[in-house]
Amino acid sequence: MESTTNTMVNGSDLDNNNAAGGGGVVDVYGEDFATEDQLITPWTVSVASGYTLLRDPRHNKGLAFTENERDAHYLRGLLPPALMNQELQEKRLMHNLRQYKVPLQRYVAMMDLQERNERLFYKLLIDNVEELLPVVYTPTVGEACQKYGSIFRRPQGLYISLKEKGKILEVLKNWPERNIQVIVVTDGERILGLGDLGCQGMGIPVGKLSLYTALGGLRPSACLPITIDVGTNNEQLLNDEFYIGLRQKRATGQEYAELLQEFMTAVKQNYGEKVLIQFEDFANHNAFELLSKYSSSHLVFNDDIQGTASVVLAGILSALKLVGGTLADQTFLFLGAGEAGTGIAELIALEMSKQTKAPIEEARKKIWLVDSKGLIVSSRKESLQHFKKPWAHEHAPIKSLLDAVKAIKPTMLMGTSGVGKTFTKEVVEAMASFNEKPVIFALSNPTSQSECTAEEAYTWSKGRAIFASGSPFDPVEYNGKVFVPGQGNNAYIFPGLGLGLIISGAIRVRDEMLLAASEALAAQVTQEHFDKGLIYPPFTNIRKISAHIAAKVAAKAYDLGLASRLPRPKDLVSYAESCMYSPMYRSYR
Repeated sequence: MESTTNTMVNGSDLDNNNAAGGGGVVDVYGEDFATEDQLITPWTVSVASGYTLLRDPRHNKGLAFTENERDAHYLRGLLPPALMNQELQEKRLMHNLRQYKVPLQRYVAMMDLQERNERLFYKLLIDNVEELLPVVYTPTVGEACQKYGSIFRRPQGLYISLKEKGKILEVLKNWPERNIQVIVVTDGERILGLGDLGCQGMGIPVGKLSLYTALGGLRPSACLPITIDVGTNNEQLLNDEFYIGLRQKRATGQEYAELLQEFMTAVKQNYGEKVLIQFEDFANHNAFELLSKYSSSHLVFNDDIQGTASVVLAGILSALKLVGGTLADQTFLFLGAGEAGTGIAELIALEMSKQTKAPIEEARKKIWLVDSKGLIVSSRKESLQHFKKPWAHEHAPIKSLLDAVKAIKPTMLMGTSGVGKTFTKEVVEAMASFNEKPVIFALSNPTSQSECTAEEAYTWSKGRAIFASGSPFDPVEYNGKVFVPGQGNNAYIFPGLGLGLIISGAIRVRDEMLLAASEALAAQVTQEHFDKGLIYPPFTNIRKISAHIAAKVAAKAYDLGLASRLPRPKDLVSYAESCMYSPMYRSYR
């Protein structure tokens, strides 16, 4: 009796009915009879058929499996008998999504769809981009990150923490896909305008990469979201029992730098020279340093610094067609001198220098920045962070934004502060007092952090403002006229930029590529759009826009000798379109 018991516990009596679990089914792997502290092997099936196929998001089609496919892939009885094509599935899902009144519920529903039917997710997003973009990305993704621990279902990317130091290459090899073309990575320290969300910042890389596919046409399997967890200084998260990250204060200094160095080396070693690494929502001090350190050795891009700059410059170039004059005729005042503010300012100066053939130092003198201590002026230079110093011009110190507006008299006011309601009525009225068409960009995300609303900008300027924001605002009616606010969303730029880098096999990102992307986007705004007050083209044409941006970026990569994919395609726009991922269902043998 003793020997029989031992045999059963060890799970080796596999041909004996005594080893059967409930219902007389043979317990082949010893799982039913294993005690809770015994180890078992997590066996799985590799052939995509039957039950497994329905749970494979890349190949699952739900009720769209045909009769022949249901026979060939052992799906009979696993699905209801009805057949439903992709269009009808899309119609049903959009109907269901519109029933949700809370944006976060829509976000969770979309993430659930992505995890069970990848092609239908992207079909939905591409066909309904203007309606669903605010759901899968800003502003809803901000709330999703804040509550990520509570809504967490299954991992959607790689989590690399301090625990993995010395083993990052092994961790990268745990990811099932080998042919990675784009990595979006964050350390969660500065998520949108919401601050340090630690490990819960994963919602940002996941959201960005879904847009790389939907808007730029990159294959989902070629995209890898990564969160680097070095701790968090957010006390609320550290005390939250549902927090999913390391419960410690943020690592800094050498410990942080060594982890990032190991990560960058491992990525290049595992995926090669041409994988695009997009830094996302790093704090200012790390963002500038990482971009500076790795831009000469890796294909790196910071969307907060460079992507924001490129999309805002495109909006400015469009706005000039409404305001009149050249870029060099304008005077710019920024509220906010962090990653976004200084990044935009530098790209404007580069474009101005390019147009006028004047040194960039001269162009910078047309651009003024205000930070938390007031106008950035020469007398403050010694105490300024290095990335603010180029913007310290000769002027008497000024503390408030309103006083700065009155003194500088800018033609264009840019908000990148991350602080809501800072473009007050007095500020907007001052802008309108010396500009026939004041250009006001309230770029901070999410909506709650916007410097002012579209309605405020149009009302306080008596309908004369040319307005754009970072997060979406509804059209505004003022004095019988409907104004459609522009959205300076980075999603206009980074998907096309990434596609252009990949189709050309670029090995480095250069400022000239960002200028090319801005000019390509501005060129997509037609007179019909201007007549409606738009300075950005509608998102409904985003794939066409992305193809044109990709073509211009790729052309610049070839011109600079940074492209490795040879020979150069004759028609880069057509080539970009031909490389785009299609979410239409495939037929199975």
